Amino acid sequence: MISRNFKNVLVVSIGFLSLFTAYGGLQSLQSSLNAEQGMGVASLSVIYASIILSSMFLPPIMIKNLGCKWTIVAGMACYVSYSFGNLYPGWYTLIPTSVILGLGGSPLWSAKCTYLTISGNVQASKDNKKGSDVINHYFGIFFFIFQSSAVWGNLMSSLIFGQDTSISDIPEEVLETCGASDCGLTIEVNSTSNKPAQKLVWTLVGCYIGVGVLAMLIVAIFLDNIDHQQTSEFRDNREPFCHTFLATFRLLKDWRLLTLIPLTMYSGFEQSFLSGEYTK
Repeated sequence: MISRNFKNVLVVSIGFLSLFTAYGGLQSLQSSLNAEQGMGVASLSVIYASIILSSMFLPPIMIKNLGCKWTIVAGMACYVSYSFGNLYPGWYTLIPTSVILGLGGSPLWSAKCTYLTISGNVQASKDNKKGSDVINHYFGIFFFIFQSSAVWGNLMSSLIFGQDTSISDIPEEVLETCGASDCGLTIEVNSTSNKPAQKLVWTLVGCYIGVGVLAMLIVAIFLDNIDHQQTSEFRDNREPFCHTFLATFRLLKDWRLLTLIPLTMYSGFEQSFLSGEYTK
């Protein structure tokens, strides 16, 4: 029999796998499906700008008031809203839902990390093990499951868009010299369309919405609310907002955190290139 804490790790991991199957697939398609006036890439920029702002104050407020479990569910709902915005993409649908996603993004990830850390420490005390060892083990399991979401998200889009017969068939020898902006050659094609049929786009986005809602249900139904008592105590004795807001900036005094910032920035540049340029 697996422990309750290990079960919770699996629930969180499968929930994130389902959620980011949808979001990861949509993210990689933005520069192609919503290329008009750079709308898709602009929406991704708004998402991460909103995440920067929400990271300053939202995670501690939401986690202390809602607890890790319901913060995760609320964050997932913000991600699903972006999928709804892609049903009828436009500036008035993508940008607001991008802001909503960004506001829910940082509390979602913070709550996930907090949940796994609490679970690891609790299980370590039961097994008489070192807390950091169990926490590292739990994070390894999480990312092992979570990172496969890119496979499933792109596989869904490939299988659905592969049904479109109107997409131009470019020979393999031409693709060898082809780039995002120009192939350098004149290609004779059967159709001028470079986007899948709208019906297939709706089908794909509908599937993404479905797996996103499934992620919310998995976490809401099967995840234990392990910090219910702490959140109740916090709501009875609230801290001043300014104290919570400044807590993020106090972390910048720690030199270990400062050394992580360049790595984090590099990861961001890498992801922006992959989702904005490479996938064109």
